[in-house]
Amino acid sequence: MAQKKTVFLTGASGNMGYQSFLEFIKHKDQFNINVLLRDSEKNRKKFAGYLNDPSVKIVWGDLKNFEDVKRGVDGADYVLHVGGMVSPAADYYPTKTVVTNTTAARNVVDAVKAQPNPDAVKVVYIGTVAETGDRNAPIHWARCGDPIKISIYDHYACSKVIAEEIFAESGLKYWVSCRQSGILYADILKNMDPIMFHVPINGVLEWATVEDSARLMVNVCGDDIPEEFWRRFYNIGSGEEYRLTNFEFEQLLLDTIGIGSPKKMFQPNWFITRNFHGQWYYDGDELEKYCHFRANIPVKQYFKSLMDHVEPYFKLAFLGKPFAPLIKSTFMKSLANKEIYGTQWWIKNNIPERISAYYGTIEEYKALPESWDDFKIVIPSKKTTASDVVVLDHGYDESKKVEDLTIEDFKKAAAFRGGECLATEADYVDFYTPIKWKSARGNEFMMSPNLVLRGGHWCPQEFPTDCEGKKFYWDYDYEASINPFFAQVWYPLHDKSENNVYTEAIFKGFEGFKD
Repeated sequence: MAQKKTVFLTGASGNMGYQSFLEFIKHKDQFNINVLLRDSEKNRKKFAGYLNDPSVKIVWGDLKNFEDVKRGVDGADYVLHVGGMVSPAADYYPTKTVVTNTTAARNVVDAVKAQPNPDAVKVVYIGTVAETGDRNAPIHWARCGDPIKISIYDHYACSKVIAEEIFAESGLKYWVSCRQSGILYADILKNMDPIMFHVPINGVLEWATVEDSARLMVNVCGDDIPEEFWRRFYNIGSGEEYRLTNFEFEQLLLDTIGIGSPKKMFQPNWFITRNFHGQWYYDGDELEKYCHFRANIPVKQYFKSLMDHVEPYFKLAFLGKPFAPLIKSTFMKSLANKEIYGTQWWIKNNIPERISAYYGTIEEYKALPESWDDFKIVIPSKKTTASDVVVLDHGYDESKKVEDLTIEDFKKAAAFRGGECLATEADYVDFYTPIKWKSARGNEFMMSPNLVLRGGHWCPQEFPTDCEGKKFYWDYDYEASINPFFAQVWYPLHDKSENNVYTEAIFKGFEGFKD
């Protein structure tokens, strides 16, 4: 019998993490499972049945504590870094989110490097679709290597971009970044928060079921994963069936609880028109090719199955269609008007930074219809072969194998980003070792060709990541004017003449943050 592998899983108490833990438990004849958990009454209760399981090692601790992380990594063959702060908590605690998620990434890398043979440990980092930001039609088809574009005020995405760079530039022999999409899970039905309106109703997202995501975590630890899989970036999605517009998603969700159309619950102008995140994956099948994690359950069937996993009281909570108008006029309206994060609160209190980021101008907001009769619902084709598919240019010959790329290819890619590759052939070690670049703004920085070309990253000095002073710079109008690579994801959704007021936003008027 083959020797059992040891897997260290972070975030095991969260939605994706716990489902992954349960999936590993099904295969505990093949795996020992180390998990790092915060020592709370909730977690003690949740994992009580595994305290004496010889296949499970629970480390009670904190991702921000290196020694706790190291105790989980010690002896592990695989490290699956799923844990961290996510929305909606990430929206309310922005600084804490960035510090937590980036510190955790550094601790994981350092703990692997502290092992007797770091090259034997394989690390899977779970990134996010939010790294590439707003991708409404006509640029709604995305793939890894497209520009990193953190949506305005998305501090969670800031943290994930920094963490992804930490892994990609770590020098570890085996790492991979899998960018998770929106996850479908039973408790998603309970997410009643003002941020539910922070999505464009005609925006898109290729969802991933929590079960598919869990199978991915188990399958990535299989013996059949080839060497070529590692040191790359992938998008996680459940495939064509799960390519939905946000209107379609709301309709499926409301059908599940017996209400039906979103038109019965919301006004169209409660929703933002831009600056969320979401895309359909042109390269989505790449990860499936290696890990075979999709169950391919029809999406309508999956949504119906969600009701089998929620408490009886929740099934009665909305009491179906007859009460929809009352719910719309009371509960939903109050969410849209909630202080700090309600979209209608921004309008009524004239918060220019938020209006600019999410609508453009107050005039553009006022032009939005209040009635669904006047609102145009758009659903693009979901086939990668459709005539309206727009695939972005990455600025170099992508038909070349990595080992055939040269400094000349990097110079071409840099020029397309408005900058330069300052390295010479003598400086070039390999595709994964940082070399010197220069941005269009004149900043020089070190970054691996892998992170630039296949990850879509660029000058880290120009990302909105100054957490300490709570200054987050989203100077995207100017960046698009000097960076043709970035312009591909900006100008289709923004007018070239815009002069957005969030350029140097410092949380003006938002003393309600809890950091």
